[in-house]
Amino acid sequence: MARGARRKRTGRGDGDCYPRAMDTHDEQGPRGATAAPDAPPMALRFRGFLPVVVDVETGGFESARHALLEIAAVPIEMDDEGFLFPGETVSVHVEPAPGLDIDPKSLEITGIQLDHPFRDAQPEKIALDRIFTPVRAAAKRNGCQRAILVGHNAHFDLGFLNAAIARVGHKRSPFHPFSTMDTVTLAALAYGQTVLAKACQAAGLPWDGNEAHSAVYDTERTAQLFCAVMNRWKQFNDLDLLRAAQD
Repeated sequence: MARGARRKRTGRGDGDCYPRAMDTHDEQGPRGATAAPDAPPMALRFRGFLPVVVDVETGGFESARHALLEIAAVPIEMDDEGFLFPGETVSVHVEPAPGLDIDPKSLEITGIQLDHPFRDAQPEKIALDRIFTPVRAAAKRNGCQRAILVGHNAHFDLGFLNAAIARVGHKRSPFHPFSTMDTVTLAALAYGQTVLAKACQAAGLPWDGNEAHSAVYDTERTAQLFCAVMNRWKQFNDLDLLRAAQD
């Protein structure tokens, strides 16, 4: 197209960039399985997957080489009107697995004291079970077949989670092994921000830099951010459906 030329704008839904109203009655579950008509709304909203926000604190950036030190998770819940909200937080400190490295600079960033008397760190297998058990319960309660990890740079968190799962030979992870939802992308779409602190501030959420890099704090803020974006989209979509009904 020549410089300065303007593409003719077509009608809504005809390949243009304007969002269409979603079909709220799409009941196809994971891998094409049909959800029961009376399935809980969360199972219908995410095709049988329960979003669970996860943040990990680690001894470095490489999941195969650096130790996993802390995990926190927040299952996402849905109210009667279809809006999302963070569920109950679960967290655990993790004993560094034998043979893995810990970069002292990582400890400076997270503030983790490995020898703190109140740290109550658990071996990886026990730590994973403390996260997985309530996640499985939340998935079952919401009629979901599996959890899907939500994170800020989600593949970092999933990479460390999967590495720990492989090390201990855990056979009952509730999480999809590679699919994720990433709040970096969602925040860029909704607010034009990719850094967690700035995205939270743009969404009107409180942010305390002194608390950042705690797995619990980062997970809870990421969960709030995820819900804010999803609920904002729902409001837009509901308005779109209302306008379509009035046309």
